[in-house]
Amino acid sequence: MTATLRDLGEFELIRAITARFARGRDVLVGPGDDAAVLAAPDARVVVTTDLLLEGRHFRRDWSSGVDVGHKAAAQNLADVAAMGARPTGLFVGFAAPGDLPVDWALALADGLAAECALAGASVAGGDISSADAIMLGVTALGDLEGRAPVLRSGARPGDVVVLAGSVGRAEAGLALLTAGRGHDADADVNAGWAGLVSAHRRPRPPYPLGPALAAAGAHAMCDVSDGLVQDLGHIAAASQVRIDLDLAALAALTDLTGLAADGPLRSAAAELGADPLDWVLTGGEDHALVACLPPSAVIPAGCEQIGLVLPGSGVTLAGRPAVGRGGWNHFA
Repeated sequence: MTATLRDLGEFELIRAITARFARGRDVLVGPGDDAAVLAAPDARVVVTTDLLLEGRHFRRDWSSGVDVGHKAAAQNLADVAAMGARPTGLFVGFAAPGDLPVDWALALADGLAAECALAGASVAGGDISSADAIMLGVTALGDLEGRAPVLRSGARPGDVVVLAGSVGRAEAGLALLTAGRGHDADADVNAGWAGLVSAHRRPRPPYPLGPALAAAGAHAMCDVSDGLVQDLGHIAAASQVRIDLDLAALAALTDLTGLAADGPLRSAAAELGADPLDWVLTGGEDHALVACLPPSAVIPAGCEQIGLVLPGSGVTLAGRPAVGRGGWNHFA
């Protein structure tokens, strides 16, 4: 018989979960007291928070507990990197029904710990409660290490726009799952589809490139969580500039976008009757980074130029307005 959270109880669950978290170098006091204590050598702390709700951000029939842990950590740690900071600590509020299997909750903890390890951070504390559905409230902290934070409001005409990480892959994976074509059995049909589904389940933000772009002199930066056009639109609005995307450059970045003629995005789009460029321009949850650098800057390895910052407003595609190229909006 599968043990549930109700069987185990709150305090045994806390002990079982916290035993899975290694103490990171920035955590002076970890789980077990009324509050955690983290080092803040810069005297400034980058803080971000996010929510994940079952049925809205993940489905248990599509994602394992480990997958959800990776995703919950990644979407917060990527925001820290987008400020040019090094991720240091994660705090997780976890609410779930009493009949949730204990193994799923422990797998969630393993996913959180594993993703933190990829970013050089650690889970430093949190809280547990009961609820009718699984809910996660995650807060991430980061260290600027003496650098100025990179805001959305600093882009200047003449800057080059660079992309770090992949875009469109998570959206393609979600489309495959929604269509019933992205499950493990379909990996035999097209091995590339498994990578797309994995991008939806476990995004891979380029954490080290946030601080690297800051060190290279980035004037503005953000994480691509709601779609490339939409998130660049936030930079354009905050900076009062126009950002023009080079579609040919995006299409050429086959390692980042998968838009090669025989690539997985084109294969999946052909199967589903979709436009793969729509996924690249409007798909969220890859948690890539986009930054605006001065033209004289040395672009860090792993980043590619995809556009320019110009006088004006909004986002354009090869000089034309990005009409109909929106992104995710919770209340739209």
